[in-house]
Amino acid sequence: MSISSDLFARALKVIPGGVNSPVRAFRGVGGTPFFTESAEGCRLHDADGRQYIDYVCTWGPAIHGHNHHVIHEALRKALDRGTSFGTPCEDEVMMAETLTRLVPGLEKVRMVNSGTEATMSAIRLARGCTGRSKIIKFAGCYHGHSDSLLIKAGSGALTHGHPDSAGVPAAFAAETIVLQYNNVQAVEDAFAANKGEIACIILEPCAGNMGVVPAKEGYLEALRELCTANGTILIFDEVMSGFRVALGGVQELSGVRADLITMGKIIGGGLPVGAFGGRANLMDMLAPNGPVYQAGTLSGNPLAMAAGLASLNLLEKSMPYARLDAAGARIETALLAAAEDAGVPLQINRSGSMWCPFFNESPVHSLEDAMKGVVPLYAKFFHSALDKGVYLPPSQFETCFISTAHDEAAISRTIEILCESITSL
Repeated sequence: MSISSDLFARALKVIPGGVNSPVRAFRGVGGTPFFTESAEGCRLHDADGRQYIDYVCTWGPAIHGHNHHVIHEALRKALDRGTSFGTPCEDEVMMAETLTRLVPGLEKVRMVNSGTEATMSAIRLARGCTGRSKIIKFAGCYHGHSDSLLIKAGSGALTHGHPDSAGVPAAFAAETIVLQYNNVQAVEDAFAANKGEIACIILEPCAGNMGVVPAKEGYLEALRELCTANGTILIFDEVMSGFRVALGGVQELSGVRADLITMGKIIGGGLPVGAFGGRANLMDMLAPNGPVYQAGTLSGNPLAMAAGLASLNLLEKSMPYARLDAAGARIETALLAAAEDAGVPLQINRSGSMWCPFFNESPVHSLEDAMKGVVPLYAKFFHSALDKGVYLPPSQFETCFISTAHDEAAISRTIEILCESITSL
C-alpha cells in the first residue's frame, strides 16, 4: 500500500469522506487522492515521492506558484509580530486601500475569512439595503455553501451529483430563483414574474464552477441594465476570477460595474481570506454604521493580510496577464489539434489562465451544455495525465489554472503529456 493510500484509509476513519472539502476525494474521477507533502513553484510533491505539474494551484490562489519566496518572507515577518490580534492593524487598512485602488467600482470593502462568507454577507447586505427577500442565481454557479446559494450549485456539489444540498430548508430555497447562465430572456421573465421582489442578482461573471464558462458578449451589460431598471443590486462573485483574468477582474475586461463584488483566493496569497465591497452607500449599511450585521473574529488576520498584500504587489509589479494568456492559448491550441487528429470530441473553454476541457461535440455556454459532455472520458483523461505527472482538477466541472511559475519547460511537458492522454482515449 502506498503512503497516500494509508493516509486516506486513516482519514476515512476520522474525517467525513476522508477529506475536508468534497472534491478532493476523487469521487468525480474515481480512485483515491494522493497526499501532498510539499509544493514549490508549479509542482506538487506527494507523500510517496512522486512529482506533479500542478494545474489546480490550490483551486486558484497560487497565481505565483507555490511557496513563492516574496510571500514566504512576508509571512515570516508577520509571524514574528504575532498570529492574531483581535484589534485593527495597519495591514488591514493597506489591504483595503489596495483593493479599492485596483478593483473598479470598489469604494469600501470589508475583509472576511472565506469566499463563502463573502457571498453570504453580500447577499445579506443586498437584502438589507433593498428590503426584499428574493435573489437570482444561475445554475452551475457556485457561491459557497450558505443555505440560500446551494440551489443548483456547481463545483463539488455538482461533481458529486448533489446540486441541491440536504439541510437547506424549503423556505430558503423558495427565495432563490435559479436561471440558465447566459440566457437574458430568462432574467427578463423572472423580473416580470417577481416585480419589486428581487433584492439581487449574484453570478460569476466568468463562471468557473461548472468548468470555465465565460459570459457571452452583451450578457453582463444586459444584467446591469435590468438591475438598474428594477432597483436590484448586481453582485459579481469574483472570488475566482478576481485578479486572475486581469488585475481588475472581469469588471476591468468588460467595463461593466457591479454594485457589490466578492473576492477571495488570490487576495490571501494562499491563506484563508475573503472580502466583499462596492458602493460606499451600500457598504455603510453594515454594522457598526448601519443595521446589517456582519462580524468575524479572525477577519483581517495579520498573516492573511501580509500574504495577500505580497501577492497583490507582485501582480501589480509584474503584470503577468499577457504571458499567462499566451501559455493558456498554447495549451488550448495543442489540445484541440490533438483531439481533432484522434477523433475525440473536445471543447476548450478559456479566459486567460483559467481553462477547462469539455469532451463535448458542441460549445458550452451553460450548465445544461456542460452536462452534455462525456464525463467518463474526462476521468480517463485525468488519470492518464496524473500517471504521467500532470495534476488536473479531479472533476470535469472545475477549472484548470496556470501560474507564473509554469515556465516554458513545464508548459511544453504539459502539452506533450496531455496530447498523449487525449490520443490514448
